[in-house]
Amino acid sequence: MDGEVTLSALGQVAILGAAQTRYEARKTHQTYNELVHEVVDQLLTETGMALKEMESIVTASQDFFDGRTISGMAINEVVGGYLHSESKVAGDGIQALLYGAARVLAGGYDLTLVVAHCKESEGQFHQITSTMFDPYAERPLGLDEHIAAALQAQRFLAVSGASESDLAAVSRKNHRHALKNPLARRSGEFSVEQILNSPVVVSPLRDLLAGPITDGACAILLGNPARARKSKRPVSWIAGMGTSTDAYWTDRELAESAALESAAQRAFAAAGIRNPLDELHVAELSARYAHEELLYLDALKFANGQRAHARLAAGDFDLGGKLPVNPSGGALAGNPTGVAGLARVAEVHLQLTGAAGAHQVPGASTGLAHGASGICGQSQTVVVLRRETSAQA
Repeated sequence: MDGEVTLSALGQVAILGAAQTRYEARKTHQTYNELVHEVVDQLLTETGMALKEMESIVTASQDFFDGRTISGMAINEVVGGYLHSESKVAGDGIQALLYGAARVLAGGYDLTLVVAHCKESEGQFHQITSTMFDPYAERPLGLDEHIAAALQAQRFLAVSGASESDLAAVSRKNHRHALKNPLARRSGEFSVEQILNSPVVVSPLRDLLAGPITDGACAILLGNPARARKSKRPVSWIAGMGTSTDAYWTDRELAESAALESAAQRAFAAAGIRNPLDELHVAELSARYAHEELLYLDALKFANGQRAHARLAAGDFDLGGKLPVNPSGGALAGNPTGVAGLARVAEVHLQLTGAAGAHQVPGASTGLAHGASGICGQSQTVVVLRRETSAQA
């Protein structure tokens, strides 16, 4: 496995606050820096910090979706990057979080601002996502993210024993959860029949089995223990992080995720998690397609000896179930490229600090946030968060 990283941050890196925009189909009323200013201003107001204190900034954005090179430069002034240390990650926002946490752990900065933004509505989804593929052999075939995901879904259904009705059950759960999340792009009490009769994207994927085109942003403020002790608001703590990059999509078994298994093992070991199904209280998975959630649940060993679709049918992953998965509605309910993983961290932070509102999981003190990027989830990152650690207890 390439690019494997383990980060043990037990009691050393706190999330001081998190802010998200409302996720919408089109944010034509906002430029990129106005979009980012919204979440940065909200975050600073909630944490009582000033922009001039942000001497370390890590942003996540995609040049192709922004329609410019060095897309981080468009938001530099609103994140406090002028004459400060600002770095951009051209990947998922959860990878920017890992980078930001490493900066705090290294002792170079006591605060790091992490921001991710994307306006998918302003680009051509097919043309942009086709650039992920080999330019000589694959791109001329017309491949894009939806087509690759559909091929993975077909393979997963053939291998796992799950059915299209099981995929619809994932969608039904997440859209029902999203009804309780005012920031969600899409929500509803859909029946399995409505989901399976929604317009075809690429067979077997249908409109309600794939996340919609979405605009939005997310910001998180990381701090060291000294900063955490000064916080007037509840904080959560990073207990462990793991990231791993798999082989190219044509060189691996698409019905599995060895990268996620590796990333999770590393994060769990760093956080001291031995039985995730029993020790975690909430999980937010960055699954933009319904089949991905089942695939990722299997890779994370959340089914505990069963297949994920069986646990799903039993209600174990519902709000009120044994381990609520995506109580916010998740990426399937609408998060843009590059923002989804950081949004998962923000949502788990809200859960652990008792600020998740109508989709709060009662008593949640340990949670998992997950991010994925690349063709069919080539890169995988797992973050374990705690309301408190042994270092603070």
